[in-house]
Amino acid sequence: MKDENPHLRFRPHHFLCSLGFQGKGYSNDFTANMTAIVMGKLRSVGGDDVMIKVTGQADDICAPCPKRRDTFCTSQDRIDALDARHSAALNLRNGDQLTWADAKSRIRENVRPDDLDQICAGCEWLGLGVCKAAVKRLHEKEKAARS
Repeated sequence: MKDENPHLRFRPHHFLCSLGFQGKGYSNDFTANMTAIVMGKLRSVGGDDVMIKVTGQADDICAPCPKRRDTFCTSQDRIDALDARHSAALNLRNGDQLTWADAKSRIRENVRPDDLDQICAGCEWLGLGVCKAAVKRLHEKEKAARS
């Protein structure tokens, strides 16, 4: 029987990666897949209602990654450390299910742009500043909505 409520599967660190995604990736296939997920689902009309299930293994974003080895990564120790810090910061547990709107709310409530220096330590994309900028925009959007 087909799942009538399909959901995305995300490793914990992919919540912030999706928030900051700007069309760059590890390979053309990876970038196309992430673009389809982030731009085609999460940032599209109705994207806030997309259900996401937290997993501790390779997920929907990892699918075409050249670093993927079955359900693991060639940088597994670094990925496990990233996931542990993101899980703690966002209060995520393996198997949790939440909407993209709920995920953004958790990010807004628990993460400030400069927190990424610690939470994302070791991420090769951190130096680009796109994730910090995305977290900042998320906070500014909330502030503007309250004004």
